[in-house]
Parts: sequence; C-alpha cells; structure tokens
Amino acid sequence: MRERIYLCLAHMSGKEQDFIKEAFDTNWVVPMGPNVNGFEKDLESFVNKRIGAGPLDKKVVGLSAGTAAVHLALLACGVGQGDEVLVQTFTFCASSHPITYLGATPVFVDSEKDSWNMDPDLLEEAIKDRIAKTGRKPKAIVPVALYGMPYKIDRIMEIAGRYGIPVIEDAAEGLGSRYNGQVLGTFGKYGVLSFNGNKMITTSGGGALICGNEADAKEILFYATQARESYPYYQHEHIGYNYRMSNICAGIGRGQMTIIDDHIAHHKHVQELYCELLKDVGGIRMHTNPSSEYDSNFWLCTATLDPDLKIKGQQDAYKHVITGAVGGAAGVTHAAKTAVTDCQPNANVEALRMALDAANVEARPLWKPMHKQPVYRNAPAYVNGISEDLFKVGICLPAGPYVSDEDVSYIVKTIKDSIEI
Repeated sequence: MRERIYLCLAHMSGKEQDFIKEAFDTNWVVPMGPNVNGFEKDLESFVNKRIGAGPLDKKVVGLSAGTAAVHLALLACGVGQGDEVLVQTFTFCASSHPITYLGATPVFVDSEKDSWNMDPDLLEEAIKDRIAKTGRKPKAIVPVALYGMPYKIDRIMEIAGRYGIPVIEDAAEGLGSRYNGQVLGTFGKYGVLSFNGNKMITTSGGGALICGNEADAKEILFYATQARESYPYYQHEHIGYNYRMSNICAGIGRGQMTIIDDHIAHHKHVQELYCELLKDVGGIRMHTNPSSEYDSNFWLCTATLDPDLKIKGQQDAYKHVITGAVGGAAGVTHAAKTAVTDCQPNANVEALRMALDAANVEARPLWKPMHKQPVYRNAPAYVNGISEDLFKVGICLPAGPYVSDEDVSYIVKTIKDSIEI
C-alpha cells in the first residue's frame, strides 16, 4: 500500500534542532526569548522585501496562533460589543470567530470569480448598506488570501481609504504570496500570518501579526502579554491575553525561515505539474493566477470539476455519515448527525474525494462559506452566489514539501482512473 499523501505538511530543515537545543541550554523555555526576537526579525526581513520597489519598514509580533493575531488586530482597531466587521465569507472560521470573541458581528462579503476572494464591488455595497441600516461604519475589513491566492488589494484599499475603515489582511494561507511584487499582509493596517503544522512554514503552532509601525507593534505586544503595566508587581489596567509565541516554537520558526523560499518554489512547481498533467482532462480545471499582478504561493492546489463530469461511485456519495474523523488527529469530537447538509459539494466531488482517499491520498472540498455555516445563520451577508457555486465544484489537492513529482503523477492517474468514460 502506498504511503499516505497528505495535503500539506511542512518540511524540517535540520536547523530547527539547533535553535531548540539553544533554548533548552539557556533555559529560555517560556513564551518570549531570543528565538522569538530572532524569528520576528527574520520575518520582518522577508515581508519587507518588494520586487521592483524599495523595502518596507513593517514590524512583526510573534504570537501563539494566527487566530490570536486576528483577535488582537481587531482589538487594536477598536472592535467591541455591538460593532460590525466586514469579512470574506469564503474562508476558514478563524477569520470570523475572533469577531464574535469581542461581542461584534461578522458581516460576510462574497467572492469575485477571478481570485475567489472578497469582491470589491460587493464590499462597497455592503459598506453603504450597513451605514444606511445602522448609522455606523463597520469597524474593519478582513479580506482573506484563499489557498494563498492574492485578493484585489488595490481596490480593497482604495475603498477602505474612502470610507476610513482599517484593513486587516488575513494572509494566514498566503505567506510569501505577492500582489504587484509586494508581500501579502503588508498593505493593510495589520497582516495576519499562521505557522500551523500545515502552512508554508511551521512552528508546530503559532502565528504573527504584521504591524505598520513600532508603536502599533508595542501595543499588540502589550495585549499579547496579559496587558501588564510597568510596576514591580502585577498591575493590570486593561484586559490582556496570553498570546505570546514560545521560545521553543520560535526556534522551529527560525530554522524554517532558512528554507521558506524552497517551500514556496516547491508549491509553485507542484501547481505547474498539476496544470500540465491535467490540461487535457476534460471537465477538470486548475485554479491559477488570474493575471501577472497575482503571485500565489499555491499553499494548496485547487481544482474545479464540471458538474456533468461523471466520477465512478458518485451514486454512493453521502450515503453514510462520516465517522473516521472523530477522535482523529484533527481533534474532531462531535459525530455528524446526518450525512448531508443544505450546502455541500456535488456528488462527483465527494466521489473523487472518496476515490483519492481509497488510494491513500488526502483531498478535501473547498472551505464552506461562512454565511452557510449554522453558527452564523443570523449574520448579515452580501452574497452573489460565487462562493457557494465554487464550494459545490471545488477540491483541494496535495501540495506540500513532501509531495514529490511521482506523487503528483500518482494523484493525477488516480483522478483519471476515477472518471467514467
């Protein structure tokens, strides 16, 4: 049996153990320390480089998770009880859940068809309508780099500027992706990064927040370290959080930064290989950079299936409740109540996922739009149907550093063999 091929697992460089050993040798086994400072500087050097232009001067704060970065960015933008935040609906829940942590309401904005990310026209329509309905502007705008693909940040920033609304870029999936030569996460007031085990680089867990200046970075650091005041005892005048990255995790990150360019290059290579091997397969289309302004890291390689494409076994799709995930490494503890929901991928997408799973290949549907999640059933949403349509026909294919050319060929052969002639 072929060894399991996973969607995306970060690859270790060998340098990580040196930094971790140093942390233990110096007894810096805490949520701060030399590795954290060094990792932040490495990240700053990376994100501040622009192609065809001078460097930026952004500051980076290392945190315990990308979700924590979203939370603190919202807090720094003044989001609180009763406020509204405009957020892309086609995303993972970590983009929207922190809005609710603060007692605010997510207002979901649908996608445009080119990048699959936040539609600027719909964004402006939502801003105008929320002002008309509530008498107040939304407190922030959160576009998301879906699977690493850049959003139309020039238009989003122009609209945000006209209405005076800060932009928090959720670039958790887009580390190293660029728009017009500039790294995602450096356009808005804040930029969110993630170093979860399945991201472009990993610290096992962890994240970071890109800040516009030193003052903003210090404010984020203040809230990330329990909002402690400068007294010889613990004095707290604000509510803070235990969100600082650990010195051990940052040591892993420092090692990962030595191979980040290799990781990005590999993901792009895998994307090109999928495109080449699937170009003559009718009914399957890879999602690619829409134009030269876009430079995706292709964190995951995604494809859409024509609804008329017949996959072997699709008559058995959604016949049984999925139980394999419960109790697994993903931390799923609740068994599904039914095999189907009111918004799910087409039967041929599920059949292909099942066929790949049987071949020991991990594949997943696209993110289910947040406005279709039961927990957000009452949240305002400005939709055009694009994210729902893509969710029905889309699938994610493995792209990580451990995915070899041979693996891609095997995956494509499995896909071809699954198609009914």
